[in-house]
Amino acid sequence: MRTDSEQTIYLKDYAPTPYRIVSVDLDFRILEDGTRVRAQLTIEPRAETAPGTPLVLDGDELKLDSIAIDGAPLVLSAYVADANSLTIVEPPNRRFVLDTQVTLQPEANTRLMGLYRSSGTWCTQCEPEGFRRITYYLDRPDILAPFKVRMTAPVAVAPVLLANGNPIDRGDAGDGLHYAVWEDPFPKPAYLFALVAGDLGAITDSFTTMSGRKVDLAIYCTHGKEGECHYAMDSLKRSMAWDERRFGREYDLDIFNIVAVSDFNFGAMENKGLNIFNDRLVFAKPETATDANYHGIERVIAHEYFHNWTGNRITCRDWFQLCLKEGLTVYRDQEFTSDERSRPVQRIHDVQNLRTSQFPEDGGPLAHPPRPDHYREINNFYTTTVYEKGAEIVRMLATLLGEVDFRKGMDLYFERHDGEATTIEAFIKVFEDATGTDLGQFITWYLQAGTPQVEVSDSFDAASQTYTLTLSQKVDPTPGQPDKQSLLIPVRFGLIGPNGNAMSWSGVSGGTVRDDLILLDKDSVTLTFTGVANKPVPSLFRGFSAPVKLRSSLTQDDLLFLARHDSDPFNRWDALQTVSTNLIAEAAQGRRWTAAQADALRQALIDTLDNPELDPAFKAQAIAIPAETALGRHIGKDVDPDAIARARHDFVTTLVGPMADQLEARYDALTVPEPYSPDAAQAGRRSLRNGLLTLLTAGSDRGAALAASQYEAASNMTDRYAAMAISAHYWTDEAQALLGDFRTRFAGDPLVFDKWLTASAQAPDDGVIERMRAILAAPDFPRTNPNRLRSLLGSFVMSNPTQFARADGAGFRFVTEAVAEIDKVNPQVASRVLTGFRILPTLEAGRRDAGRAALDALKAQHTLSRNVGEILDRILAG
Repeated sequence: MRTDSEQTIYLKDYAPTPYRIVSVDLDFRILEDGTRVRAQLTIEPRAETAPGTPLVLDGDELKLDSIAIDGAPLVLSAYVADANSLTIVEPPNRRFVLDTQVTLQPEANTRLMGLYRSSGTWCTQCEPEGFRRITYYLDRPDILAPFKVRMTAPVAVAPVLLANGNPIDRGDAGDGLHYAVWEDPFPKPAYLFALVAGDLGAITDSFTTMSGRKVDLAIYCTHGKEGECHYAMDSLKRSMAWDERRFGREYDLDIFNIVAVSDFNFGAMENKGLNIFNDRLVFAKPETATDANYHGIERVIAHEYFHNWTGNRITCRDWFQLCLKEGLTVYRDQEFTSDERSRPVQRIHDVQNLRTSQFPEDGGPLAHPPRPDHYREINNFYTTTVYEKGAEIVRMLATLLGEVDFRKGMDLYFERHDGEATTIEAFIKVFEDATGTDLGQFITWYLQAGTPQVEVSDSFDAASQTYTLTLSQKVDPTPGQPDKQSLLIPVRFGLIGPNGNAMSWSGVSGGTVRDDLILLDKDSVTLTFTGVANKPVPSLFRGFSAPVKLRSSLTQDDLLFLARHDSDPFNRWDALQTVSTNLIAEAAQGRRWTAAQADALRQALIDTLDNPELDPAFKAQAIAIPAETALGRHIGKDVDPDAIARARHDFVTTLVGPMADQLEARYDALTVPEPYSPDAAQAGRRSLRNGLLTLLTAGSDRGAALAASQYEAASNMTDRYAAMAISAHYWTDEAQALLGDFRTRFAGDPLVFDKWLTASAQAPDDGVIERMRAILAAPDFPRTNPNRLRSLLGSFVMSNPTQFARADGAGFRFVTEAVAEIDKVNPQVASRVLTGFRILPTLEAGRRDAGRAALDALKAQHTLSRNVGEILDRILAG
């Protein structure tokens, strides 16, 4: 294997640049045959920089057209320019203006980093290192400067010209061209630069801030899609109001623009004042968007807006600090959605995502700390560890400090570091200073990889009315970190008595307990509670108060008791999931459940459905049977996906059969007669109804007919897609007919095509690989579009374990062959697909060897990008 670079970047090598950029003036001349970029950078040496120190600017596939300093062209001996850097051999020892010009070909930029063209629209993506593909620059997040941007383009093809900040001029440029000038007064790193030029429609609105300022809002989109942008606009306005109420953060520019584009590597990008979004996270109407799509739009709109303060006004010193902006902002968007919808259900969603994506990452060859100490390709560290585990760390900090002190710390963070590029250490320091709390042990969460395992044992002495609870923590070795430190783990808890009510105690010793919070700060803590009248059932890690794996001696009876009586909704849900997981996992390993165990769980599910105090959205989560991928993670070693699939199918059939009539009656009663609304109440009813349909289709003869009937009668995409996707899992003639109708019915809508691709790729029949080959080979399949590729290959890798991890290796070979092709045009998408191979260490030997053979073949036969090469090496080393 040869990759385009083997350089490893280390945190320990961080140093400020010898020069700083004071201001940036950019002039873009955007034409059909290429784009000329003139950059005038005002630069000065730092006080400690020795005279004559070379100035080295970053580039990526650039060709220099001209260069001057203070208006005087440079002679060839004064600089060295190549595609990836520009060195000024001996810059002036004073402030000066470097003037360069390059010419770009955006239409040929299939990597979708820097300036590229999407469906006729010129747009940019600069995080993390895309700006160097636009012009030579100190392309790192600790270089903050104000930007002024002039764009000239043909008015016929690009009547809309947008950039960061506020518009200050526009007009006719002659010869069918026009221009616009934008100025962003807030210093920013280059990764937040954005430009859009195209023929776009728009919807507009306004928002009045808490100080009475009017902010003009606009969402730009493909013509004809304006009507699908209103939910995104509503989400934006609600986000702006929430950030004022919850964190006191007011928007700072006169304009906030969003642009939806169809070719985008990420979900969205928080460029200052000009957010660029993947169109799947903007467009929504009931006929083509599901409740989950609406939910995702709401959350990502909020996430990118919240970055204005946690990411833009305060940014990262270096890319090792990525978790500083992303983990904090994910926490903020989770809190927003919790306040807007059901907090318990949102918490369940967040933890499901963490367990599905981040726990496997933390436990496999791709494990890394939330703040890594080295990387070869920074794009590979936009991970669930940085985002989701990072959010959990902030949540634990809020739990430890309490709401009032956490807000004090956040207020000090905004006050102290506004306008700076800062670090994780500085973030933690503000909370120490604001509250007087020693967080020296807590910061280890950011520095250490791996998911902690907490083991629990307990005992009760009736004579002395004493209850003893022991909690022990450990973290297994991870790549590069064989030795682990004890963490400060917040454990929210309660003790529940035999009558189902919360129990109290007169005293506690052996550790730190504050009200309902245990601080597990050592390898092991034994707590003794006195004045406990009866043996309690402990409810631990309420609200999932820490991202850990819990190992306890609770029996199935204990867990079902919690499912009925725990006052914490998360633990009620988790108890039911744990019972199902244990029973199916044991059956997959040859120890089938007893009739009594199945009967007890069945009754608990019925009791949950009948509980009028529980909302439908929660019930939908509670009755769901763990997915095959979750069961594989639980088993964790020598996993046989086929055995898991058989055991799960048998379990659902056993569980559902005796209660099929009851489930169907509830299914019928949940029909939503009102016109579609994406609000939480309606979405919850649909979620529960489709959850019941999932059970009935898997466990009764009538399910397939119900699914077909729902598909035909559906008035919205949520119900139609659910019926099709549920049916597709069984790949019957009827299911294939539904997929065929779906494809025809929504022909011409790319985002609905993504749904069809996902359902097709997740069908676990033996013909799925050949069908996917045919899809990829079709002349009209857009092989350079990230959404299409993720929907097909990402869904297959992450959600079809029996076919991806086939014993004959066919699934592995198919994916590595596809990765090799995609890597030639878009390394980011290719490397993301390849991360699915992180499951290899957990598989049984035959599948593990087949997977490694496919990776070895990829490594031997292809020249690979740095993105793919790094992921490949880490997986093979694991």
